[in-house]
Amino acid sequence: MGYVAIRGGEAAITEAARLLDVLRSAAGGEPLGVDAIRDQLGLLVDRVCGEGGCWEPRLAALAVKQSRGDPLEAAFLLRAWRSTRPRLGATAPHRGSELRLVRRISAAFKEVPGGQVLGPGSDYLQRLFRYDLLDESPEAFRSAARDWFAGAAPAEVPATLPKVLDALRAEGLLTPPRPPLEAYDVTREPLVFPVPRPAALAAMARGETGGLLAMAYSTMRGYGYLHPTVAELRYGFLPLRWPHPATGQEVEAGEVPVTECEIVAMHGQGDAEGEPPRFSLGYGCCLGHQEVKAIAMAMCDRSLQNGAERGAQHPAEDAEFVLMHIDGIESMGFCSHYKLPHYVTFQSDLDNLRKSRSKLAGGTDAASAALAEVGDGR
Repeated sequence: MGYVAIRGGEAAITEAARLLDVLRSAAGGEPLGVDAIRDQLGLLVDRVCGEGGCWEPRLAALAVKQSRGDPLEAAFLLRAWRSTRPRLGATAPHRGSELRLVRRISAAFKEVPGGQVLGPGSDYLQRLFRYDLLDESPEAFRSAARDWFAGAAPAEVPATLPKVLDALRAEGLLTPPRPPLEAYDVTREPLVFPVPRPAALAAMARGETGGLLAMAYSTMRGYGYLHPTVAELRYGFLPLRWPHPATGQEVEAGEVPVTECEIVAMHGQGDAEGEPPRFSLGYGCCLGHQEVKAIAMAMCDRSLQNGAERGAQHPAEDAEFVLMHIDGIESMGFCSHYKLPHYVTFQSDLDNLRKSRSKLAGGTDAASAALAEVGDGR
């Protein structure tokens, strides 16, 4: 969307951009290093990668620095850069069971095959300030990792573990696994409703975290029929397999951090008449370490399936309502464009308003004169 405001606008825009750097450096101090942002603000960088739809943590950290910490603007920068990259191909489907686990928990069972793996997390901490971080010395900063690795070796965790839901499927309490669905590239194909489930999942995977959370929260508060249990939440590194250019045989070309969530909701009837009731499922998977987003995505997935099965009765069950409003880049762009010049349209509205008021005032004066004449005749 392009606007030409007034003569001299380009110089003003250039100076406005310079002021961003002035504000960043006016207080003095040392500039933030991109590597430091990537390593120490990892959750923010993961969020930018997820919403930008591209796993490139160093450039995501640069986007955070360039945008002065605005995650939406940073994701916009990364998504714009991603659109310039050539598409080399597509991998075969990957499974969450292949994750090299860092964290794996289940709220449905106390004991799960392979055990709970708590990993890094703040779920059980009190939300109190750590004032020692206000004046953290470099030595204290480095000692945290050094002391950890120098201490007793932690219990070894298997590289992969079976899925918690496998046990429920073995009992027939879940729908059997569906064959892999054809991938839907939301960056190249528009969303045409009703959309297939892969398209909905792809759109939610790069959706804005707060938007997804708001939709999921609405179902928690009663705008829907959903009170799920987290069967399994996983965070780890997913090995990426790619066909070898010479042999065509799949080889591991790298790995990417991924958070995956599977929820079970209240039981419902089977797919066909006469089938016993089973638990319904919701699925969420996103780049990086984003547990809240993965859970919210799984809830929205289940809610959209509810809407598809019996008709949308609440906002979070309406695929068009959800998917068209959770993209933070689209939402931010449309909201921010109102800051740009709208002189012509506003002048038109202003002229119409003045004419309407003038006509109304003229009509009132004519009515008053007519009443005056009637009064004189009496």
